Amino acid sequence: MTVQELQPQALWQHFAALNAVPRPSKHEEQVIAFVKSFGESLGLETLQDSVGNIIIRKPASPGMEHRKTILLQSHVDMVHQKNNETVFDFATQGIEMYVDGDWVKAKGTTLGADNGIGVASIMSILASKEIVHPPLEALFTIDEETGMTGALGLKAGLLHADIMLNLDTEDDDELTIGCAGGVDVTGVGDCEMEATPVGWAAFSISLNGLTGGHSGMDIIKGRGNANKLMNRVLWQAARQFGLRIASINGGGLRNAIPRESVAVVVLPVEKVSEFQNFVAQERTVLQAEYSSTDPQIQLAATTCAMPEMLVGQAFQRQFLNAIYALHNGIFRMSPDVDGLVQTSNNVAKITIGDGHFSVQCLTRSSVNSEKDELARSLQASLELTGATVSFTGSYPGWTPRPGTELLKIMVATYQECFQADPKVYACHAGLECGIIGANYPNMEMVSFGPNIKGAHSPEERCQISSVQKFWSFLLEVLAKVG
Repeated sequence: MTVQELQPQALWQHFAALNAVPRPSKHEEQVIAFVKSFGESLGLETLQDSVGNIIIRKPASPGMEHRKTILLQSHVDMVHQKNNETVFDFATQGIEMYVDGDWVKAKGTTLGADNGIGVASIMSILASKEIVHPPLEALFTIDEETGMTGALGLKAGLLHADIMLNLDTEDDDELTIGCAGGVDVTGVGDCEMEATPVGWAAFSISLNGLTGGHSGMDIIKGRGNANKLMNRVLWQAARQFGLRIASINGGGLRNAIPRESVAVVVLPVEKVSEFQNFVAQERTVLQAEYSSTDPQIQLAATTCAMPEMLVGQAFQRQFLNAIYALHNGIFRMSPDVDGLVQTSNNVAKITIGDGHFSVQCLTRSSVNSEKDELARSLQASLELTGATVSFTGSYPGWTPRPGTELLKIMVATYQECFQADPKVYACHAGLECGIIGANYPNMEMVSFGPNIKGAHSPEERCQISSVQKFWSFLLEVLAKVG
């Protein structure tokens, strides 16, 4: 069976059409044009704001004109991650999907169900002549995954809605009413380089096979961070064998737990045998430590071409110490909400070589003062290397409002539909609700969605039966809210 044949068919067909359009964050020109053309083709009021967000308005179904206007909101961009061996160009290719039992997956790349299922759901409602609903606004935001610049750029006064349904969470039994804020912490600088000694041996150390995942939702799972684990290996090898670094390239996107890192190193020839034994031992240690969370982890050292230049020895020591000191993972659990990560950091990307270095982190917290405190501690560590540290892309959290009429109706509707209580939840991911709410403080908001696993990694998959559950619930909510 193809994705387009799945039920609800209209939703999956819109998802397939959307996934045929390249839409990596920061390169959304094609998908913006796609969504704008879609709204115009339906004869609906369609506008594009100054940053690229698309707003589409649809009148109420007959008899529902008196209801409050509902805003349906999702983001059009997607995280672009692929396996090393996968040949794929996110700028020009559509996602290659397939059905595997009760799941839709992609071939070696992220699937884009985050947040493509939300976008496709909204498209299905806008296109339908049968679905009953109040007056609707649809907001398709850009660049949620790498800075939330679409939501940050959305101006007050553009939206008319009283209620917002954000379709961007990943567990179908949860109604989310709060989320963490975040800030990017980036340290950059120059480093001295030295000529490689004559007669040494060169190796490429690769650390891969880690599970990765969403740096907010999955941080609680204790998965390995390739940047921190590679630094651990290099730090030990430098002291034991005099290892010198030519380059490091680890991680990728700020909001994805890094799965891979590669370092080019050299060491004295007489130390090669001991070094190879060390790598084998460290591989065994890491596989034991991460057998539950990262069962495919691999560490290997293979001979490679001799680099001409190495990172200066004094700076190398400073740099490895600083990375060791960087906090990664959970910083504090919420003392008020059981099981909720309050503050965390993801050491997302590390590069060094050719006289330059860069370290990128994403710090999250539902408490702004604690977010700032952790960011300053990262700054302190990075400045020990002489790095220039910047804080960018800061966005606020979304403060829960558990007493809204919207939430009461949605809880009752869920109970009626599924004979169970939903989990009313605040999450550690970044959602656009807090940002949008800053300009629309009286708008009631709830976020929900179907089961999506492995978001922000090539293991991303979306559960077909859960999409059917989510879809039926969404339609019931539209019929009752407003």
